[in-house]
Amino acid sequence: MTKPLQVYLDEEDLDRLEVFAAARGWSKSQTVRVAIRALAKATEKEEDPLLGLSGMIDGLPEDLSENLDHYLDATFCVAEGAGRYRRTRRRARRLRR
Repeated sequence: MTKPLQVYLDEEDLDRLEVFAAARGWSKSQTVRVAIRALAKATEKEEDPLLGLSGMIDGLPEDLSENLDHYLDATFCVAEGAGRYRRTRRRARRLRR
């Protein structure tokens, strides 16, 4: 039994999907199903797909994973605190008379 799925794509992603599907003679739905199956199959082979990217960036220190905090402290990049979900209204100032 199949069930419908509605997905919103920006113009660029939709163009990519249409070009990819047309090149293979597939419908957009078939293309999405194939992509989902390929992603699911890839994640079955590895515990985490991001771990497959490990070691792909040249020039990083060999002990980066062990001393990550040290390297983060040594950088100039400082993370900002989380912003408020909702803005609070400023209280109106009372005028002295």
